[in-house]
Amino acid sequence: MFRTTSIITGLAAILSLASCTEDATAQPGLAGTEQRVSASECPPNTPSALAPAADQDLAFVLNAQGVQRYQCVQSTTGFAWTFVAPDADLFSSHPAHPVVHHFSGPTWLYRDSSSVVAAKLAGVTVDPTAVQWLLLNVTSHGGEQGKLSDIVSIQRLQTTGGNAPATGCDADHVGAESDVLYTARYFFYRTSNRPNNVRCGG
Repeated sequence: MFRTTSIITGLAAILSLASCTEDATAQPGLAGTEQRVSASECPPNTPSALAPAADQDLAFVLNAQGVQRYQCVQSTTGFAWTFVAPDADLFSSHPAHPVVHHFSGPTWLYRDSSSVVAAKLAGVTVDPTAVQWLLLNVTSHGGEQGKLSDIVSIQRLQTTGGNAPATGCDADHVGAESDVLYTARYFFYRTSNRPNNVRCGG
């Protein structure tokens, strides 16, 4: 099978962002509770079109590294690389280790076996050399009760790479796949009735 991989820069930089947290530190005197994630986690240029609903609050943020998978498909208008699915790992930063696997659906599966499937609500091209920044609505929950069980929306922000190849899809390569490296930060939201919810872009 013909397979190409586009090499991009910035993987280490994304994974080394010290400000990115899987969970905030527990508040002193409140063992077992989570401190609210600071609005400083949000990219300052997050488009307002990607803001979650006002009753949602940022729960945690994870760095991602993986691929966007494309397949060469023939249509009535010619040949084109068509998106198939992501295949990526999401990392905590204390220390950095994979805690979520992201794959077709699109699905996010946490290490505690909780999972979510989501659907795209909005997308904005912030950098033409990278895949879009997205807002996704969680459509179903699965697995065990856990970290993702109350997540209602997800943002994919600060992307690098991942665009479909510009060449290589023709009559000789129909059905071929291409894995294109990308990085991103994923922002996970819960419903909250607290005042001043943290919402990137909101």
